Amino acid sequence: MSPAPGACRIAPRADDPDFTRELIPARPTGGRWLALDYALDRFADPVRPLLRFVRTDGTHEDAVLPGPVLGRAAWLGPVPPGTRHILLAAPAEGFRIETARLLSRAVVLAIAARRRPDKLPVALYQWLRRDVRRLRNTLRIAVGVRPLAQYPAWKAERVRPFEPALDREPAGPLPRLGLILEAAPDEAEAVRRTVKALLAQGHRDWRLSLLWRGPAPAGLPPDPRIGDGARPDGAAIGHLRPGDVLAPDALTHLAAAFAGREPADIAYADSETETRDGLRPCFKPGWSPDLALTTLYPGRPLLVSTALAARAGWEPEQGARALLLAATLAGPSRVRRIPRILCRTATETPDPDGHAADLAAALDRAGSPATMVRTGDVLDLDWPLPEPLPLVSIVIPTRDRPDLLRVAVRGVLHDTAYPSLELVIVDNGSTDPEVAALYAEWESDPRVRRLDRPGPFNFSRLVNDGVAASRGDVLVLLNNDVEVLHPDWLAALVRQALRPEVGAVGAKLLFGNGRIQHAGVVVGLGGRAGHILRNRPADTPGHLGRLTVAHEVAGVTAACLAVTRVKFEAVGGLDAEAFPIDFNDIDLCLRLGARGWHAVWTPRAVLAHHESVSRGPSVGPARARFEAEGDCFAARWREVIRNDPYYHPAFAVTTFGEELE
Repeated sequence: MSPAPGACRIAPRADDPDFTRELIPARPTGGRWLALDYALDRFADPVRPLLRFVRTDGTHEDAVLPGPVLGRAAWLGPVPPGTRHILLAAPAEGFRIETARLLSRAVVLAIAARRRPDKLPVALYQWLRRDVRRLRNTLRIAVGVRPLAQYPAWKAERVRPFEPALDREPAGPLPRLGLILEAAPDEAEAVRRTVKALLAQGHRDWRLSLLWRGPAPAGLPPDPRIGDGARPDGAAIGHLRPGDVLAPDALTHLAAAFAGREPADIAYADSETETRDGLRPCFKPGWSPDLALTTLYPGRPLLVSTALAARAGWEPEQGARALLLAATLAGPSRVRRIPRILCRTATETPDPDGHAADLAAALDRAGSPATMVRTGDVLDLDWPLPEPLPLVSIVIPTRDRPDLLRVAVRGVLHDTAYPSLELVIVDNGSTDPEVAALYAEWESDPRVRRLDRPGPFNFSRLVNDGVAASRGDVLVLLNNDVEVLHPDWLAALVRQALRPEVGAVGAKLLFGNGRIQHAGVVVGLGGRAGHILRNRPADTPGHLGRLTVAHEVAGVTAACLAVTRVKFEAVGGLDAEAFPIDFNDIDLCLRLGARGWHAVWTPRAVLAHHESVSRGPSVGPARARFEAEGDCFAARWREVIRNDPYYHPAFAVTTFGEELE
């Protein structure tokens, strides 16, 4: 059989430990797009593959692909001009390329017109302006990215049946699992659906405690593994709700997490739910304790080791919600997220009152310094401030632009409620006389210090010099184009930064039009790193409601970033050599994370950010410098780019939103 038109041949490579395959096209790549379909062992971790387009001049461009979380995935994107080699980084075993072919622009436009006709006018406008970069991005979104509302169609294209030759079930004995199912008599039919799915599980060593709130109905299938004890036997324990339907391999995945030399303390997986708007997925981030406490995002399926449940003081009569809260506050050392949809969960009515009561009780039992705060149905954690308050050093690098600087400094000195602060302004050679007048005006304020650092603009070095000249135990890096909107912003950042386990803390930043500018950084977004849900309405809740509460993220922007001095200095501050202008903040966050201090974003510190208006967009030599720093960042943090723990591998990195790819 002859190969399909435009097909690529796959050849192994041995000169790079990561890029171990090469796609060799049968025809020239100029002006064409690459369509790639691939499959992965369903029991393997679906880390994103990475494509590298190597140009004839030796430079390259990388593309981050979606993880095959349903067993199969697809990617369609442009081949950059001048491409000589197309390399692929993907798992050495259990990975299969199903098709790799080149498509013409005409075919891509036809696909775009069918999938996202709303994008075509935008593409035409960019084509008329000869804005090649934005045109490529628009077409990429049109042909490769789908909103969450199209999940059923997206799922149908990616699910594949079990293949013994590819899908290798975990070897060795797997432990017994204990499950609890509470139900009322009128939920008998829903219970039957749940039990039927349990009886069909590939992993058969489980026990179910079926607890009826009233007389037990007849007609349930008999099975010796089903009893009525309050605590079923098993290495791990978890709850189901009537109507939950586990995938046939769900318990195999979950049991494997509790096997081996380092069994998990907690394991959870993705799910899907039938809503009024149709079937919707719950794609869950990696372990995020703050988010787990406030949103209960692990949901179902969730299992907690019997040992951790006992250490946490949980008793079966306390229920499923209390199990998650107690286990989270007990400080699990090994948490396994399984980024696979393993359960269709029953719809349930939100219970904010019950959640609030259980969370308050759990915090009290655990002796946590945090307290619960509630705004409507949104629960968040409030962390204490010590007495006396620590001195906060706010460092603002600047050059000219007195209109921006005046607003930023006024916000810090006069619109901020936190009293113990100093302001270090690092001037990078301002020549505007209005700036000199402002400095004269602030000269009498003992909280203000000016550091003159003329010369080429190096944001990282300016910040590091400002930090060295400051005295505070807490540092806040602040851009000169940021505007204070609420007086409690600084206290909200300091509360988080003082936590022993927290590194960098970021704020909710809004554009001048009130839309989101910064709600946390996703590593891999845009190929390197980018702001999640950028330009969405300010009240956007985010997937699983995570933008309503403080939560762990891969990184935050240095436009407004808090960190304690001891942690900042422990990692050497910003890297002024590798990242003089861009990527220095996310690099700092990742280096802090490597030391065990995770980044947190909080919506309780809200400021306006008139992004980069003081230095303008990156074009010409500035764009080349940006790309060079981006390449350096990608080389240093390639593994995180492929697997940001807080951003699901099914989500697109082409757009700013939580959409499917």
